[in-house]
Amino acid sequence: MSDDVDTRGKTKPTKVQRAREKADAKLEKAAAKRAKADAKRIKANKLPIKGFKFTAIDGDGKTVKGVEKATTSGAAHMALMQRGLQPTEVEEKRSILKFEITKKIVPRKEVMNFSRQLAVFMKAGIPIMESLEVILEETTGKMLRVVLIDMVDSLRNGDTFAAAAAAHPEAFPTYYVGILESAELTGNLDEVLEQLADYMDRDIKARGKITSALIYPAVVAVMSVVTVIILTVVVLPRFVVFFKSLNAKLPLVTRMMLNLSGYVQRWWYLIAAVIVVAVAASITMRRNPRGRALLDSWILRIPVIGDITRTSILERTMRILSSLLRAGVDLPRSMAVTAEAANNAVYRQALETIRDEMMEGQGLATPLARTGLFPGAARQMLRVGEETGTLDTQLEVAAAYYNRELEAKVDHATSLFEPAIIVVMGLVVGFVAVALISAMYGIYNQVQVH
Repeated sequence: MSDDVDTRGKTKPTKVQRAREKADAKLEKAAAKRAKADAKRIKANKLPIKGFKFTAIDGDGKTVKGVEKATTSGAAHMALMQRGLQPTEVEEKRSILKFEITKKIVPRKEVMNFSRQLAVFMKAGIPIMESLEVILEETTGKMLRVVLIDMVDSLRNGDTFAAAAAAHPEAFPTYYVGILESAELTGNLDEVLEQLADYMDRDIKARGKITSALIYPAVVAVMSVVTVIILTVVVLPRFVVFFKSLNAKLPLVTRMMLNLSGYVQRWWYLIAAVIVVAVAASITMRRNPRGRALLDSWILRIPVIGDITRTSILERTMRILSSLLRAGVDLPRSMAVTAEAANNAVYRQALETIRDEMMEGQGLATPLARTGLFPGAARQMLRVGEETGTLDTQLEVAAAYYNRELEAKVDHATSLFEPAIIVVMGLVVGFVAVALISAMYGIYNQVQVH
């Protein structure tokens, strides 16, 4: 007897049918709640008009910036697309009173799991609205729940899935939205969602490897700083009292050490103020385009750290550009989205320049080589991909290559950082020990003479 028929001759439900039944059961529980929410929304259908700063690409491939008036970010996104613009960034225009020190971001792991779950539901033939509501019922993350609730409302109001996602940059990066827009046009949203989940999974694992490699050196560095502070603030002042009570002439090394300790004790508030001002200046510069470009250029010049940062940017840009091209996004739009996702002002400006020169008919490889920011291996791979029509494949190969390079450089930097910290700690402790011992010998000799 067939597995699809039970002993009473009835057909067993398939996996798709079981998934549908489960979804229907959960949807029935939320039906009354949704009806009340819809009635309330229809009754008070007067949302405030807000201004949204946007960056978009027009039909000629040029970057356009401005402010769009709309009720939500998703509505602004849709309005820009209706005007023939391809938005790359849409953000609510905030006043100074709404200044935020840090932006809340939905954890990438939650977005990855959401993308994978939605892909499974859509492959099972469940409509996107029902899929989102089922996922919403099972979501535990508070920020992601808020995002999904707003996305469901946007879809009910007629927005596309990509526009609903674009309204929440705290959850969905620019490249994610760009790929969704192309997927909705081609009708392969389920496959693209699975590809996005795979990409985010690789990105999370790569970041996890870097973080785990840096944990031990960071702990050693923190312990070193704490040790120096304890020596300077707690231990050395007691020796100052002891030496003064003996009225002894101290060696130069000891006097240097005690003067340093006294300076830290006397001017600790000034040192703390300098640190606070430096942190505040850094945050302010990061929020200013020119200041961020300056900071990013400084980071790239730092030995070891700059090399790791450059390799990380290359891996990310190659991977994102490959994902966009595989999803069917055109190259100019892909370059614009990749530039926004570079997370470095120097590389973002370079990628925007490359896109502009490419739109003028200069190709991709030549402008890319002219920037001087891309190594010979990357330039060669992209040139081969451009000439053979396999650019997405070559970009994927380049991303895998730089991922291996990044892991090797992080391991090498970690192996150098640990002994460097130990040597510095040894010098500090040795300096303190020599200063104290030489003072003891000096005092002993003075006592012997008298």
